[in-house]
Amino acid sequence: MTFQALVVSNDEEASSIISQVLAGFGLNVQCCSQAEAGDHLRAQRFNAIVVDFDDPENAARVLQQPLGAVTAVLLNDRTKVRRAFGIGANFVVYKPVSAAHAEATLRAAVALLRRERRRSVRIPVQVPVWLRIQSGPDIDGILLDLSETGMEVLSARPLCPSASVGFRFGLPGGMPVEGRGEVAWANPNGQAGVRFSDLNDGPLARLKEWVEASGRSAQAEELEPELPCKLTDISLGGCYVETESPLPEYAGAALKLKVGSVEVDVQGTVCVMHPGFGMGLEFASSTSEQNEQMCRLIGTLNEQPAAAPQLFLTPAHLSPESSRPKDPPPATPEDPLLHLLRHHEWLSQEDFLRELSGQRAAHA
Repeated sequence: MTFQALVVSNDEEASSIISQVLAGFGLNVQCCSQAEAGDHLRAQRFNAIVVDFDDPENAARVLQQPLGAVTAVLLNDRTKVRRAFGIGANFVVYKPVSAAHAEATLRAAVALLRRERRRSVRIPVQVPVWLRIQSGPDIDGILLDLSETGMEVLSARPLCPSASVGFRFGLPGGMPVEGRGEVAWANPNGQAGVRFSDLNDGPLARLKEWVEASGRSAQAEELEPELPCKLTDISLGGCYVETESPLPEYAGAALKLKVGSVEVDVQGTVCVMHPGFGMGLEFASSTSEQNEQMCRLIGTLNEQPAAAPQLFLTPAHLSPESSRPKDPPPATPEDPLLHLLRHHEWLSQEDFLRELSGQRAAHA
């Protein structure tokens, strides 16, 4: 399946450059004027939307319509970046548009699209599954297909849409998976789609490994290399990296950090994104072993200031609006970098980078 992209702009030169860049990434691209955007969005589903921000009201209408699409805006006035993000943009391409800048920015967008497809790929499988609605008896069923985020089942009794359901099944090879989900859709014949809502780390990791291994041969051509990044600042709670291809705020990423013989794998969430320049990530809660490895890595960097840390970063997911935090987490004065990442909203890019540079100088 080819990704579908829509470019909405009255600027023919900008539309042409964006279209060529997206087509170079393998997307099927359509262009339209701002007045025609509504008709295109009603007629077809698009995986990526790029809209000109010259008319903010029209851009807001365009960005609020697509569900699950990766979005970007073409922006003339850099002071309106926060406003563009506020109405739903994931990425920003500055005007006048250059092919190099557009390619660097949209590379991350396409990488996220491909990662989202890999997460949602469904592997056909037929094994027994046991379902339970609240405290009722087990319902026998057959698992029809499986992905990282959900499953399709055929149960002995019809399920109700939106119902919370417990499930238990064994992957081929005997690996048990147990958790809870929500019925996304259901037919009277007992066929239903279940979206996972509560799955412990152990079963989730086994499920991901099985899905990736089962779908690897079919998707080998879509594997996206790591995004080019340079680590500039790090603490136990987070890091800042310079990159022309930053991920949008709230996106998840997998990071591998290496200095000499010390190597750490960690998950992170983007807290702050500076288009075309870099991004700050907060590390996910980790085990004591991971914390110890991170302490060793930071200690090695302190002891060897000239050491060049290696960073390998790949997109993990594009966080939906519903999962974004509504209130800022508590401040952590003992970790100035994490405090800065969590409370960047009141700072312009220049002020943020100035504060970051001041922390770096104080630490040195």
